[in-house]
Amino acid sequence: MIDTEYLREKFLQCRKQSEFICKDLEIEDYSVQPVVDVSPPKWHLAHTTWFFEQFILVAFDKNYKVYNDDFAFLFNSYYNNAGDRVLRPNRGLMTRPTVKEVYAYRNYVTEKTLAFLSTDVTEEIKEIIEIGINHEEQHQELLAYDIKYILGHQPTFPNIPLDYSLQEETQDFKFLSVEEGVYEIGHVSNDFCFDNELGVHKTYIQPFSIANKLVTNREFIEFIEDSGYRNFNLWHAAGWDWVQQNNINAPLYWHFFQNKWHYYHTNGFTEIDLELPVMNISYYEAFAFAEWKKMRLPTEFEWEVASEKFNWGQLWEWTASAYLPYPNFKKADGALGEYNGKFMVNLHVLRGASMATPKNHSRKTYRNFFHPELRWMFSGIRLVK
Repeated sequence: MIDTEYLREKFLQCRKQSEFICKDLEIEDYSVQPVVDVSPPKWHLAHTTWFFEQFILVAFDKNYKVYNDDFAFLFNSYYNNAGDRVLRPNRGLMTRPTVKEVYAYRNYVTEKTLAFLSTDVTEEIKEIIEIGINHEEQHQELLAYDIKYILGHQPTFPNIPLDYSLQEETQDFKFLSVEEGVYEIGHVSNDFCFDNELGVHKTYIQPFSIANKLVTNREFIEFIEDSGYRNFNLWHAAGWDWVQQNNINAPLYWHFFQNKWHYYHTNGFTEIDLELPVMNISYYEAFAFAEWKKMRLPTEFEWEVASEKFNWGQLWEWTASAYLPYPNFKKADGALGEYNGKFMVNLHVLRGASMATPKNHSRKTYRNFFHPELRWMFSGIRLVK
């Protein structure tokens, strides 16, 4: 059973954290959508609010009055069962409602949810609120990615005091051996997890060795200087097409300036620190780099089995695994069943966590997933041989 007071505190902390992430934005920053995958910060703040309104208050609180009838259309993301919605590429066209109105909406729904939690709510309702909290925490990390993209594609590279800094991994580099065998995969404890982590099953794994450190900027520059982006033999066919069509020659946010590589992070435009892990890498680039090193990426099952042998959490780590359901995976009925299951095609799994990941999302069974060409998330590379 979920303790109601614990849930109240967690809900409040979560709602405050989203607004803390946005506290240094200017009004003009809130509504920008430079590319389809980057949602405006204002939209994130409203969408995570709509989630609680739609799935808790509208569904279960008979006395609730909807804040604005238009908001379900404006701020639904992809839940077809919940009705029509603004198309994803058009989220940045909405200057109305204003940022002030979105914050008023957040306050209204937060207060109504807390009041509803003071009543005799069922365990089912508490479980959905817990999903809502974890959903908003996922959007907090997406907010970090999107804010960096919005600011990192402006001519002056503005910086804000969001501390998502990487640390140099100072341990001696080595490969860690994992014996062949049958291993159990999936979430087994009673604490929260998403449905895609369930379906605990056994998997046979061949012996392998995995690096105890992430690939560094120094190593990736060697790849660039050895014509890595111009050698089609290293790339998947789709990856090579992506490189050619988009003129890719370096990781996202990298710029060759005054004969040196520089990059943008939330602390501004700086010369690249060679010893830090390389980040903002697509699956295509991770695969090509591994090919260049005559190694490979781990499968998500190898990563999970080996994860207790090395430190992880600075960057999400690309795996060689397609995002597919575990045995006995079952989608929930209705809109909440759309949360994960319908995305199990044409995506690749990342494991671990990043410096922007909420603490309780950093678990070895967590399955992150993105399209292979995307790289605005905080992603990196760990090699296997």
